[in-house]
Amino acid sequence: MKKITLSKTAVLLAAPLLLTGCGDSDSEASQEENVGEAMEYTITGIEPGAGMSQIARQTLEEYDNLEGWEIQESSTAGMLTELEQAINNEEPIVVAGWTPHYKFEQYDLKILDDPKNVFGDAEGIYTLTRTGLEEEMPEAFEVLSRFEWEPEHMQAIMLEALERDFEEVTAEWVEDNRELVDEWTEGIDKVDGESFELGSIPWDTERSSSNVMARVLEEIGYDVKITNLDPAVLYQALNQGEVDATVGAWLPTAQGAFMETYGENIVDLGPNLNGTVVGFVVPAYMEDIDSIEDLPARD
Repeated sequence: MKKITLSKTAVLLAAPLLLTGCGDSDSEASQEENVGEAMEYTITGIEPGAGMSQIARQTLEEYDNLEGWEIQESSTAGMLTELEQAINNEEPIVVAGWTPHYKFEQYDLKILDDPKNVFGDAEGIYTLTRTGLEEEMPEAFEVLSRFEWEPEHMQAIMLEALERDFEEVTAEWVEDNRELVDEWTEGIDKVDGESFELGSIPWDTERSSSNVMARVLEEIGYDVKITNLDPAVLYQALNQGEVDATVGAWLPTAQGAFMETYGENIVDLGPNLNGTVVGFVVPAYMEDIDSIEDLPARD
């Protein structure tokens, strides 16, 4: 496993930057200018509706050196493709990213310092339910309230699922980690095929946790359906009782605005995983880029 260099920030963007086209006589300023031009002063983002996309846009406004930069929003898959191509070709790129994620197993990345703390402090991944779940499905509510695991668990699943189906990988993980899983289900009565809808986000982090929870709930008798939704839509669905729960809420920063808007009818069971980071990230070979303030200003 390659070394991960973490920053103090709470939000994660990944950006390999290569200083190219500079001769021995070039000044440091010229090198930085060439880096910015090579990147076209663009950060490769993810889904526009993601909480971290909103914060990334805010970051451009907070840092004077990022005036004139742009966020190119597409999808998580698109971001990962751009990242892989840039690293393979040793070309500069800035992308929206987060940990835990398998890209930190694949590449040597570092998270940029965020002196203005726009991305906030350390995040957690939280379990949320709709109002009334505790009374209507107490067994599921109890399992969800006990659910807690480590970033290493999630990251191992994501890496293994690069080659195999998530359902297969998570089923094996549940069996291989039976002692931990039993802590979530000990003493809970079985149910008889009650339908349960688990809201998720189509990111590999959430695919990992959602599939693990689906497998565990199925073991105690629930008929579980995983519904993938855009983050904003997921919070609306929880608020309106259209899904029963999610184990993939990034709080308090990345998706905090959604919770403020829709949280009135949402029950917060707290973090099921701590130690997440989202923000600006560069590959470790970008030795001169350690902070957001190190990104070159645009003329």
